[in-house]
Amino acid sequence: MRLMRIGEPGHERPVLVCPEGRHYDLSGITADIDGAFLAALADNPHLVPAEPTLPEIDITGERIGAPVSRPSALLCIGQNYAAHAAESGSEPPEQPILFYKSPNTVVGPYDDVLIPRGSKKTDWEVELAVVIGRRTSYLDSPADAARHIAGYAVSNDVSERAFQLEESGGQWSKGKSCATFNPLGPVLVTADEVGDPQRLRLRSYVNGEPRQDSGTADMIFSVAHLVHHLSQYLVLEPGDIINTGTPQGVALSGRFPYLGPDDVMEVEISGLGRQRTVCRPA
Repeated sequence: MRLMRIGEPGHERPVLVCPEGRHYDLSGITADIDGAFLAALADNPHLVPAEPTLPEIDITGERIGAPVSRPSALLCIGQNYAAHAAESGSEPPEQPILFYKSPNTVVGPYDDVLIPRGSKKTDWEVELAVVIGRRTSYLDSPADAARHIAGYAVSNDVSERAFQLEESGGQWSKGKSCATFNPLGPVLVTADEVGDPQRLRLRSYVNGEPRQDSGTADMIFSVAHLVHHLSQYLVLEPGDIINTGTPQGVALSGRFPYLGPDDVMEVEISGLGRQRTVCRPA
């Protein structure tokens, strides 16, 4: 199942997306694609009826919003690909590195990304986003993680490296929580359709030039490991998002320039879709 939200910010409507490109209105089932809906869907996989029973709609010209309404938490894993850790000047971590982004950083997959005032080191990061579907705490093993995952989406963990590393005081969130710093979507693909999340290809481009090209098989800590691990320390709520880390090929490596006004970022993950965002000055 593929889920989407369309409409202006704060007024998005839930939509079911079908493989042939047709779209169906879910407003009769739920007011939004949020934690309450995802929890209900986890308990009743047949909550959303077959598409012919739903009103078909034309979304031409509509803004596409993030596929999940504002999460209660946006959790991020740092340096979860060995090559990215190396280009950052670090050894691969022995345990997952956790940091938070403000949930209000989440924007649509085609919305502008605002380069913060004073920024000289704004960077891109294609990531697999895991969306939680059940309240999750103290899982017994990674094998228990799958039933707590609603689905997956494309995420761009935009970062300001000077804010993150030079002006941070030891924490990363200053460089991660700037306005618009987490384009998400275009769709939420439910876990049953994605299959093995460790077999997905991630790619990013800036102004049409390739930057990152890797696969989730190269994660140091798998999706299942991360969900289980986090559940030992905190409670994950339905609708929460976990950004699972980015592969090598970011500007922090020194191989590419940082982003500036009018630069175009494109990020994609196989089977989950593609984003296109334009950088503008804040």
